[in-house]
Amino acid sequence: MDIIYKPIGKIHSPYARKEETPRQGILAGDIEFRIEIFSEFSEGLNGIERYEYLIVLSHFHKSVFRGLKIFPHGSSEKRGVFATRSPNHPNPIAFNVVKLIKREGNILVVKELDAIDGTPVLDIKPFIPSLDAKF
Repeated sequence: MDIIYKPIGKIHSPYARKEETPRQGILAGDIEFRIEIFSEFSEGLNGIERYEYLIVLSHFHKSVFRGLKIFPHGSSEKRGVFATRSPNHPNPIAFNVVKLIKREGNILVVKELDAIDGTPVLDIKPFIPSLDAKF
């Protein structure tokens, strides 16, 4: 079974390489990112301004799958890749909860992201604490 996704946009980031990004988006501080939504999908942004946080699903297009057991950041013990937050998964899908600063037409200005410039965006959903937070 083949699964094919079409990117809906791309991330404009100050980071050119993975080594420059913070380990997690929350660690990016006040750095702003721009998520460009392609024109054929921009109508889907209607009403997004009412949310403070968004879930952004993207494709880590520079990721390299290194196997099912890896060393997580800062650990000397190998773990199963699914027990880590490494970008190097069999399907390198990134899940980020970002803070929406503003919308400028088809551009979303956000914070708390850890993607490199040009990262393809697969989907965006509103983050709703009463539904998405389990604590």
